[in-house]
Amino acid sequence: MSISTSTDAPARPQTRPDETETPERTNEARAGREKSVGTPVRRVDGPLKVTGTAPYAYEHGVENPCYLWPVPAPITKGRIVRIDTDAARAVPGVLHILTHEDSPRLAVKSDPALWILQGPQIAHRGQIVGGVIAETPEAAREAAELVEVICEEERAKVEFDPHDPEAESPRIVLMKRGTESKGDLDEGWREAVHRIDQEYANPTHFHAQMEPHAVIAVWHDVDGFDPRATRLTLFDTNQGPIIHRALLPPLLGLLPNQLEVISPYVGGGFGGKAFPHPHIALAAMAAKVISPRPVKLALTRQQMFQSVGHRPEASQRIRLGADRNGRLTAIEHISTQAASRLKRNVDQSCFATRMMYATPNRRTEHRAVMLDLPPETWMRAPGDFNGMFALETAMDELAHQLGVDPIELRLRNEPDVDPETEKPWSTRALVPALKRGSELFDWGRRQDPGTLREGEWLIGIGVASTCFPNQHVASLFARITHTGGKYVVQMQASDIGTGAHTVLRQIAADALDVPVEQVETDIGRTGTPMAIMAGGSQGTYEWGNAIVAACEKLRRKHGDNPPDGASARAQGRPPRGASKYSRHAFGAQFAEVAVSSVTSEVRVRRLLGVYGAGTIINPLTARSQMVGGMTMALSAALFEESYHDPRFGKVMNHDLASYHIAAHADIGELEVEFLPEYDKWFGAKGSKGIGEMAMVGTPAAIGNAIFNATGIRLRDTPFTPASLIEATS
Repeated sequence: MSISTSTDAPARPQTRPDETETPERTNEARAGREKSVGTPVRRVDGPLKVTGTAPYAYEHGVENPCYLWPVPAPITKGRIVRIDTDAARAVPGVLHILTHEDSPRLAVKSDPALWILQGPQIAHRGQIVGGVIAETPEAAREAAELVEVICEEERAKVEFDPHDPEAESPRIVLMKRGTESKGDLDEGWREAVHRIDQEYANPTHFHAQMEPHAVIAVWHDVDGFDPRATRLTLFDTNQGPIIHRALLPPLLGLLPNQLEVISPYVGGGFGGKAFPHPHIALAAMAAKVISPRPVKLALTRQQMFQSVGHRPEASQRIRLGADRNGRLTAIEHISTQAASRLKRNVDQSCFATRMMYATPNRRTEHRAVMLDLPPETWMRAPGDFNGMFALETAMDELAHQLGVDPIELRLRNEPDVDPETEKPWSTRALVPALKRGSELFDWGRRQDPGTLREGEWLIGIGVASTCFPNQHVASLFARITHTGGKYVVQMQASDIGTGAHTVLRQIAADALDVPVEQVETDIGRTGTPMAIMAGGSQGTYEWGNAIVAACEKLRRKHGDNPPDGASARAQGRPPRGASKYSRHAFGAQFAEVAVSSVTSEVRVRRLLGVYGAGTIINPLTARSQMVGGMTMALSAALFEESYHDPRFGKVMNHDLASYHIAAHADIGELEVEFLPEYDKWFGAKGSKGIGEMAMVGTPAAIGNAIFNATGIRLRDTPFTPASLIEATS
């Protein structure tokens, strides 16, 4: 059996004999070279993607593959009594059927969601309870639909109630306290002259990436006691192998080095591909049974709504108290979300509230309602997306009650230091972003609610603050190797469509003082230095720190003209003393909407995002990220809503025909401006995270613009015509 893989390296230009690079020529070129960082370099992987030659997970060339189709649980909760596979086995081309009765035994329950086919218990509808391996995907699918799973049902709880008396308050949320307080909230509430006490809600959201979750699994016939031998190869679509490398080897009875993960190209991640999901465990088990043949599995869109995570349904209660001048005397934020009983993941929805505005009295709490539903997972800007929608809508409500301009209210409550930690800010560009945005957006056009009109269309303008924190967890590594006249960056980073292949080359080029064309990237696979995944808007600055450290080490050891094969590996660390500062990226979102007085349709005519995000490595790819984030947030604000059958816990609109997302015609004018900023406390290049920040303030800005247009306050997303009609009835 042979496995063919592709590299990301573009074809090297041919060099004429008189153009051979010499030390003298290299040094001469270095003398007046412009820096690569800060220039709009086009994506180096663009030609491969638009020509269809970039191999995604399911497209890697493997010899003589077979195909796998999952069998889902037909009930919400209970146990399997019997599985009838006779009809399925009779389908021509079927090779094997996996059930809990005859599947390979897993070793360590590293993740409860991955612990499949180990017993008869069913934790949620759609849980994988079997798998059919066949010669063709058509045969596998036909046979899987003929497998009969007979069950005993148990009483299940699937409906979310934010006021559920059994809701739990986790002690820790993402390594911070789940509940915290400052001052005397009750006293601050009593002192308040103006008060807001409201609840804001979002439905369950699904990632709907362009590339479905897919994997090819191959077991190798090697000595199981050799810790260096690859026993399992996974061609997988993921956001970096670091979490896969942590969870899958113990689950499958492997040592970490015995698992190879290859993922050079990913068609969208958005948090949903950060963790391994049950279908990967199923593919690994199937490949072990059918070894040495590779097993290919690509989930359908409908299957992705069952078993690969989602943003949970949630409710945010916000209480704001303010004195007669609009200065906050109290903030309370209670976030309650749905959580899977099988595997709980609580979004950090209150974190931004703790540090956004100055107040002497504050209390925040996270709560989870345990349900018999599939596990939730990270979805772009987890927690901050829905938490800041609530906070920024409440701030707009307070501004209206006070009769104060919404921007002015935010300026009056600007904190000198981080209200949660009392640390000084590394940089905080919220005020400049609000002021610059008001100029660019012609904020002075804004009128009182319901007064600006164009024919049947009511026009409104809204604003919201946005932010996203430094997500530094661990300092990891990069390697730089000089080979064939090129410098190769190696690390377990991942390009999930954001341009990592390009910006990492730019960072390395400047650190090496060479043209960007002289740098290549080898990322998206194990076998390279361990690096943080592409998630939490941390990739560029974390990876960049490691790359700069490795480049500097290479130059110290070998000078500016290293010999062929010269290499250096180094660890990237935040600057010494960085922990003494509160490190966040800030910005402001502005929205102009038109609301039909006839149909209640909402059209977002214009969105503007102004951001202070440190050094912008590549203005071209950075703008694309922000435009994409605003588009994704607009989609959630206006359209995205899932419907559960309360009897069965099943998502009914589980495809792109019925789970509505924004189309091209829904998107108006999108503008992005980055403020000049350098934040030395984020790392070597002074850059911050960007993509998720564009998500955070956009729904509130749109909702606040709808209020300015109509005088109707919508506190639940999506903002549909039906919700506007219901609010006026």
